[in-house]
Amino acid sequence: MKKMKLVMVGNGMAGVRTLEELLKIAPELYDIAVFGAEPHPNYNRILLSPVLAGEQTLDEIVLNSWEWYAENGIRLHAGKTVVEIDRVKRVVRAADGTEEEYDRLLLCTGSTPFILPVPGKDLPGVIAYRDIADTNAMIDAAAKYRKAVVIGGGLLGLEAANGLMKRGMETTVVHVMPWLMERQLDDVAGKLLQKSLEERGLKFLIGAQTQDLVAGEDGRVKAIRFKDGTEAEADLVVMAVGIRPNTALAEKARLHCQRGIVVNDTMQTVTDARIYSVGECAAHRGIAYGLVAPLFEQAKVAANHLAQFGIGRYTGSLTSTKLKVTGIDLFSAGEFMGGEGTEEIVMSDPFAGVYKKLVIKDEKLVGACLYGDTVDGSWYFKLLREGRKIADIRDKLMFGESNLGDAGHQGQNRAAAMADVDEVCGCNGVNKGSICKAIKEKGLFTLEEVRKHTKASASCGSCTGLVEQIIMFTAGGDYSAAPKKKAMCGCTDHSHQDVREAIKANRLLTIAGIQKFMEWRTPNGCASCRPALNYYLLSTWPKEAKDDPQSRYINERSHANIQKDGTYSVIPRMWAGETTAAELRRIADVVDKYKIPTVKVTGGQRIDLLGVKKEDLQNVWKDIGMPSGHAYAKALRTVKTCVGSEWCRFGTQDSTQMGKDLERALWRMYAPHKVKLAVSGCPRNCAESGIKDVGVIGVDSGWEIYVGGNGGIKTEAGQFFCKVKTAEEVLEYSGAFLQLYREEGWYLERTVHYLHRVGLDSVKKKILDDHEGRKALWERLQFSLGGEPDPWFEQDKAAVDTRQFDKLNAQEQPA
Repeated sequence: MKKMKLVMVGNGMAGVRTLEELLKIAPELYDIAVFGAEPHPNYNRILLSPVLAGEQTLDEIVLNSWEWYAENGIRLHAGKTVVEIDRVKRVVRAADGTEEEYDRLLLCTGSTPFILPVPGKDLPGVIAYRDIADTNAMIDAAAKYRKAVVIGGGLLGLEAANGLMKRGMETTVVHVMPWLMERQLDDVAGKLLQKSLEERGLKFLIGAQTQDLVAGEDGRVKAIRFKDGTEAEADLVVMAVGIRPNTALAEKARLHCQRGIVVNDTMQTVTDARIYSVGECAAHRGIAYGLVAPLFEQAKVAANHLAQFGIGRYTGSLTSTKLKVTGIDLFSAGEFMGGEGTEEIVMSDPFAGVYKKLVIKDEKLVGACLYGDTVDGSWYFKLLREGRKIADIRDKLMFGESNLGDAGHQGQNRAAAMADVDEVCGCNGVNKGSICKAIKEKGLFTLEEVRKHTKASASCGSCTGLVEQIIMFTAGGDYSAAPKKKAMCGCTDHSHQDVREAIKANRLLTIAGIQKFMEWRTPNGCASCRPALNYYLLSTWPKEAKDDPQSRYINERSHANIQKDGTYSVIPRMWAGETTAAELRRIADVVDKYKIPTVKVTGGQRIDLLGVKKEDLQNVWKDIGMPSGHAYAKALRTVKTCVGSEWCRFGTQDSTQMGKDLERALWRMYAPHKVKLAVSGCPRNCAESGIKDVGVIGVDSGWEIYVGGNGGIKTEAGQFFCKVKTAEEVLEYSGAFLQLYREEGWYLERTVHYLHRVGLDSVKKKILDDHEGRKALWERLQFSLGGEPDPWFEQDKAAVDTRQFDKLNAQEQPA
């Protein structure tokens, strides 16, 4: 049967959740294409705040990886904005001319930030806060400037302000309303929140009305001026004053829009039944929802109808807000402001930072506002939804579900007191019973595993503490401890360590052999386990196990880094950052010949050619005539050096030569993850050796070696490993450490995490205290690397599938 064509415009949380639900119930019904205006896979927009604050990385908030799209046969047009929908021809067209035909269309265009229409709103340094690009712009600004002003005291504004403050900026929040988060909190809770945030270092201008933004001499914003004539200095202004449904594309296609794209109870647009809409852009019964839980409910209904089951209706959502603003717990639901015909039960302890207000009408709970202690929020919300009469529990209502005695559940542990049918994760509609069942049946032990299998706490994260409690009493022990056994992936119950040990003990030499011996549930494995199995085979049985290129990621199959526009990046190896005029001339000639648009010097002291077409890769490699830099691989990337004693008047050792010796000895080395080295010629450490996987620093009497460093947003300083006298010892000790990491590390585990897992003392015992063991490790590494091919020039020996570079094949969507 020929598949129907489904096109989705928008690659956000609501839309991709619809696809996930659809793939569960009708995986073969549609040929699916997705357009995303951002150059990223689907990520958790709610967690941008921890990224801004430096608590998480962008990689950590990705919900669906590039591989997920490929595994499910989804064509993802990332970084492409749709500008036209032809409803007659049923074609979607992007700004760059990319087209996709559809039988069904899913519009998930989300929302756009509201920008105050004041003079100066377009000045450099004035931004909104909505996506990864905005987050990166704020991170960059925080590194250069000192003073920030955030306009808007709602959730988003407060999270932005907190993140900027954590990155060292003096941050002021401007809020026109009388108290913070006036839509989610009453005045008492709002003022408690302000007091807590002021104690942490934020400043507030409550009731201030922005008149215009003032430019400095350089044309960048320098201040914000208020209607009373006062000003506040600002090197950065972030507008977080609200969002509006993004209906521009729908309106252009003549779909009915009013407070959003108007949809019916099956999430179909009222104008065109072939077109569906979910998310912040959709208006259902006059309401456009901005919270995750109702959007996921919409996704489930839309998927049901796209799957042609014809059941299920979305009738709207009663929403609650359970939020964690900069570490402070808040909850509100229903008519929490009270009003005529209502009565309020209030408990206030300002010293402890706890405030609870319950609103009752006609002997039913109709609203709740909690600050500081939200553990019973989900129970109050359940009472509110059910419309249960509360006369029998009225005197104990304020003290929570666990204190109901005979009227409810016994015990002090909130998680233990819950019934299996009680909802834990409102965003994803997951109850306690589902979590307990997954923990018991799948042997889950960590929060990460529970999120993966149930999605509980994977969205806004406000139920994380409750999920952790459930894990603790269901799985036993400490949920935060390292799992006794964490499965590699959903294909098996075996851990990475199990697999490594089985390969060695049973002399397994093929992926199929491993899967058969260890009884893999999925016959061919998946994109998570196959690259790991391939690496474990090669690192355990060098020269015997055969590399399987199809079990590597796209970059390692193409031997170049794929970019967001489908072109590739080529980085030739420059030994320890040193080059020659001849090499530079060849690079320049290649850039001209193949019309390569961008040439950039990397942080690893190499030259990056960006924008190479896939069909040109082989010729580019050939014409450059330099070895592969392996910038695309889980391998040795760079050995960064300073000029050292050869040129520098402070240098104590010849760091450049030491770097070249290390790189030439190790450059064909594949590893569990990328590996970066650096050599500094003196303790001034100009090569930043302290934040590399292996860092070497020259001192008067020899060399100091540091291991397990890591740069990036969460910088990890390397740990002192040892001091040696000679260059030969640097090679031996560094090589032994890297070989031990190759043999013991789990796939995609950086050296810093490997050391956290096994302990530095364990590594020292096997290398520093065991002379013969160290020599053996260094010899095994040399044996493994001996004769390893350069994939750019020994393509047959490296098993490179050159068919992928044929022009016709090269233009296909990469897997």
